Amino acid sequence: MASERHAVIRGTGAYVPEKRVTNHDLEQLVDTSDEWIRSRVGIVERRMAEADKASSDLGAIAAERALADAGVDRDEVDLVLCSTVSPDMIFPSTACLISRALGIEHRVPAMDLAAACSGFSYGLHMANGLIRSGMHKTILLVAAEMLTRHVDWTDRATCVLFGDGAGAAVVQAGDPSEGGILHSAVGAESQYADPELLAIPAGGSRMPATAETVANRQHYIKMEGRKLFKVAMTLMPEVVKDVLAEADMTMDDIKLLVPHQMNMRIVANFSDRLDIEMERIYVNVDRYGNTSSASVIIALNEAIERGRVGPGDRVFLITFGAGWTWGANIIQL
Repeated sequence: MASERHAVIRGTGAYVPEKRVTNHDLEQLVDTSDEWIRSRVGIVERRMAEADKASSDLGAIAAERALADAGVDRDEVDLVLCSTVSPDMIFPSTACLISRALGIEHRVPAMDLAAACSGFSYGLHMANGLIRSGMHKTILLVAAEMLTRHVDWTDRATCVLFGDGAGAAVVQAGDPSEGGILHSAVGAESQYADPELLAIPAGGSRMPATAETVANRQHYIKMEGRKLFKVAMTLMPEVVKDVLAEADMTMDDIKLLVPHQMNMRIVANFSDRLDIEMERIYVNVDRYGNTSSASVIIALNEAIERGRVGPGDRVFLITFGAGWTWGANIIQL
């Protein structure tokens, strides 16, 4: 009898641009200070891509690194998924552009996911189902974001938060003994799908680009930080507890919690509400800022590279984003 198919993460990769934008750099642009930024969001610097680069360029590099880490040839890939809220353009999809850059061209499906900062978790959830069902065997999952192109550099409340970066994972069919994706859940609390809460208002079908929308700076990220904080602190601890119960686990079964890197204040409060030591939560938002859906895979890849987790360890990924989307994945390396 054939063994049950499991979705195993064979390899990961990440890429962040070389250019660092420090808090002192931002002091030259807006009325802010290093002390103000550190005290409110805990960010010291973030990365910014070169002017001639786009999200697919970052994603392709991260994808190549993930394939190399997995020891998987690009010819083995039978599906490419890309999570992004900052695509190169409305169409073609960023996934197709990454596939083209990698030479994955003939009849291999490629598509984008739009779940805001939860996108990578949604992608793992999809990959898990597609592999377990037997529909796909080797999935290249990428999260590529370039949010510095979408911030208002005159708005000190938002321009200090975001950075550019990409991460990727190769998810492949494997044996249950190899661990892999042990449990996965996604959802959306759509009562919070309020454009006044978090959105880029213009550029879509509701508010197409006009001279007026550009003049009114409606093509930039708009957010209500205090309201977002309250939603996150109410919802996310509940999700973690519920998902652990569904998986018949406790936090004692988890080596490391890797959350979406929104800001340090949220992560610290998250730690308090779940009664988890900060040492068991991986944080790099201080060095990269909020890279939206790329943040959790950049953090996971870095945690692996730095030896915080290794083969056999269980990791809990938890994400949340505009919509209000959320995702949770318990994986075993």
